[in-house]
Amino acid sequence: MNHSISRAITLGFMLSLSAAATAQVQGDEDKDMYNKAQLRDQKEINKAENGWWKLSMEKHDQRLRWWRDAKFGMFIHWGVYSQAAGEWKGKHVNGYSEHLMRKEKISRADYLDLAHHFNPEQFDADKWVRMAKNAGMNYLIITAKHHDGFAMYPSKVSSFNISAQTPFKRDPMAELAAAAKKYGVKFGFYYSHAFDWEDPDAPGNDWEYQNPGGDRLIGGANWYDQHPDWLPKAVKYVNEKAIPQIQELIRLYHPDILWFDTPHKLPFSENLRILEAIRKADPDVVVNGRLARNGNTNYGDYKNTGDRPAEFAPVNGDWEAIPTTNESYGYSKNDHSHKSAGFFVRLLAKSASMGGNLLLNIGPMGNGVFDSRDTRILESIAGWNKKNSESIYKASKTPLPLQSWGVTTLGENKLYLHVFNWPANGQLAVGGIVSGVGKPYFLSDPSKKELSVQQNGSQVLVRLPSVMPDSLNTVIVLPLKEKLKVDSMRLVAYAGLSTRLLAFDAVLEGQGFKFGDGKTNKYYVDGWKTTAQSISWNFKTSAAAEYQVFIKYIPTENSSKYVFQADQSNAQKETLSLPKSTEPVREGLGKIKLDAGLHHLSLKAVEKPKTEVMKLLELELVPVP
Repeated sequence: MNHSISRAITLGFMLSLSAAATAQVQGDEDKDMYNKAQLRDQKEINKAENGWWKLSMEKHDQRLRWWRDAKFGMFIHWGVYSQAAGEWKGKHVNGYSEHLMRKEKISRADYLDLAHHFNPEQFDADKWVRMAKNAGMNYLIITAKHHDGFAMYPSKVSSFNISAQTPFKRDPMAELAAAAKKYGVKFGFYYSHAFDWEDPDAPGNDWEYQNPGGDRLIGGANWYDQHPDWLPKAVKYVNEKAIPQIQELIRLYHPDILWFDTPHKLPFSENLRILEAIRKADPDVVVNGRLARNGNTNYGDYKNTGDRPAEFAPVNGDWEAIPTTNESYGYSKNDHSHKSAGFFVRLLAKSASMGGNLLLNIGPMGNGVFDSRDTRILESIAGWNKKNSESIYKASKTPLPLQSWGVTTLGENKLYLHVFNWPANGQLAVGGIVSGVGKPYFLSDPSKKELSVQQNGSQVLVRLPSVMPDSLNTVIVLPLKEKLKVDSMRLVAYAGLSTRLLAFDAVLEGQGFKFGDGKTNKYYVDGWKTTAQSISWNFKTSAAAEYQVFIKYIPTENSSKYVFQADQSNAQKETLSLPKSTEPVREGLGKIKLDAGLHHLSLKAVEKPKTEVMKLLELELVPVP
């Protein structure tokens, strides 16, 4: 696969469109959130593509305009499970706390008993939305109904709802909608359309109703193909609960956006029917990419990455990432894995530089209050955004190549340099700028004190102070004297800081490669199973330098031999053998000397591996002083 094709892999395909994809998997989340189209579904596909969906796409750009401008939003997972806070009967329940009912195989009756104690009297919609707005979040999405099937609003469709089953008699969805309107924040709902653990007709509950779609894999993969006689039951759920509740949400609250999940629990035809009902109810509401998509088409308005991303694979078009502050989306009092505010500020800059949106999840407590750790994260993001917001909201996807020190975004007649790693030598080398530039300055500096700058060909050198002004992400404004002209070849720093060459950014030659979902330690390329495949990077350096090279990968149970090639030099290496390993290994590949100019690094298997060569995350080039 050539470099341009590698980067053209869209997010719909990023999540591993393999022939082995199944409708059911065990665990908290599924990697492959799409349907394989069947002949049964073709009738609905033809109806959509020749009728209502084709017509709806005429308004796609108009419908999505506010979303493209928004850049940053707040995701909220809040429900009865928040009351349990990741515990059940004194037992600490790991993973996603919002999956408590499934994890502990809780009956509907016992879950209702939990609901009867859910009374979030400290819930303050105004405070929630104000906190989101202050952090620079321009849209807010909350769980109106998660997989537990419990409606967080007074639904007339089902009595399994907050008004009928809890002491809390207010309507939190109405209060949030009003607060969002007050602060100019777009508002919408997460609705679990395909998973519903309380409904006896819906997929998912295999402990009380013996239904398909759950951890026991009743009916096998793609149960609706193997047991079509079971399908009328799921259709009944869609007709009598899912579609009516979605229509109810649209009618009562007029959401700007609807967010769906796990579509593969239902056949593709049912997902298309749900989308058709939405388009008939409100042709202007934005719909995310996890409602109806198959291997060929995403019928939503934009694409979604996997959950909890740390890095992004190449994506074309409109897309959105959904990190969460720790490792659970719902509140879990035992999950202390909160990431730093800097992690999210940098992730926001990364997504903006690649033309995507960031939807950061918060899991409020059962009493209706944000965890203090989440509050601190939001306040820190707010402080950064107050000084640097234009580098996100008045900027667009960068045309520049990747940089060693951070990322860039493009503004009007200017570039924003988002510096994550401060060069030890005091020189910021910006690669890829052919057009003339003006005097740079720190975006957070009201006086716009100019920094020293020098331009040599397509390299711009900015002289920096010894101390990084903002450790979260220091933004430098680089004015452009003319329309930006770009040299697309990546510049690798020859001194002052290391360069990470991610597998996500490599040239992938050969068939069979797949991207990981981008989580911490899962931003890898896998499917490396033949000697015909190779992974490589092309770049240039502006001065001769020596580098220590490190490789980061996840081993398999069998060691594999591979060749590391740097220009004309090569060395044979061998991976470690670690059965069932999920943790990455970092190993040295030795030192290489590179002259100023163009360079090519590559990895290639020496012999066909028993399973796969490795799951490669990155190479790191560390300049030798």
